[in-house]
Amino acid sequence: MIEKQVGAANLAAVVIEPIQGEGGFVVPAPGFLPALADWCRANDVVFVADEVQTGFARTGDLFACEHEGVVPDLIVTAKGIAGGLPLAAVTGRAELMDAPHAGGLGGTYGGNPIACAAALAVIDTIEADGLVDRAREIGATLLGRLTELQAADPRIGDVRGRGAMVAVELVHPGTTDPDPALAQRIAAAAHAEGVVVLTCGTWGNVLRLLPPLSIPDHLLAEGLDVLAKALAQDAP
Repeated sequence: MIEKQVGAANLAAVVIEPIQGEGGFVVPAPGFLPALADWCRANDVVFVADEVQTGFARTGDLFACEHEGVVPDLIVTAKGIAGGLPLAAVTGRAELMDAPHAGGLGGTYGGNPIACAAALAVIDTIEADGLVDRAREIGATLLGRLTELQAADPRIGDVRGRGAMVAVELVHPGTTDPDPALAQRIAAAAHAEGVVVLTCGTWGNVLRLLPPLSIPDHLLAEGLDVLAKALAQDAP
C-alpha cells in the first residue's frame, strides 16, 4: 500500500505499536516488525516504535521491540516510564535527535524534575526487583488460566498477549463475531468486585489485563477468580 498508493519517496516515517494497545492487544506475526524495519532502512524512512503502553518491562522485555531484535530509529515512551507520574520521552539515534533546531524537540510532559526523579527510581526498581522476568511469570499465569477458561467457554474467541499485557476477546458462541455487550457486562461485574478490567479493540469486545508488575501471586489469582466468576454468572 505504501509503495503503490503513497509512494516511498513521499513517506517521512512509519509509526507503529510493536503490540497494538487500544486496537486490541494484537501481537504481530513473527517477522513482521523486522521486515517493516528493513523496508524503512532500505527506503530512507524513519522507523518509530510507539512503546507508550508496551515499554518498561510490560511485555516481558524492557521494550516490546526486543522480542524480535528490532532497534527503532526513534522510540516514544510514557505511562510506565515514571510509575504513574506525568512524563513522556522520545529516544533515538543521535543524528535524528540532534537534527531539530534548539527547542524544536519537546513534549507536553517532558522534563518535569519530580517526574524525572520518579522515572530514575522506576528504572532502578525494574532492575533491582527483576521485573522483566516477573512480567514473563505474570504472563505465563494469565495465559495458562485464561486458556483453561477458553477451553470451557465458547464465548472466549481468543486469548493473546505477551508478558503482563494480555487480552481476552469475547465473541458470540460458534462465531468470530465480536460481542462488545458481553465485554461491557464482564468488565462491570469485575469492577463491582474490585477488579479493574478495561475494554479495547476495534469493536470494544476485548478485555485487557495489565496487572502491576509488582503484584503478588495471590492477588493475581484472586483477580483471575473474579474474572472467571463474572464469566460464569453471565453464562446463558
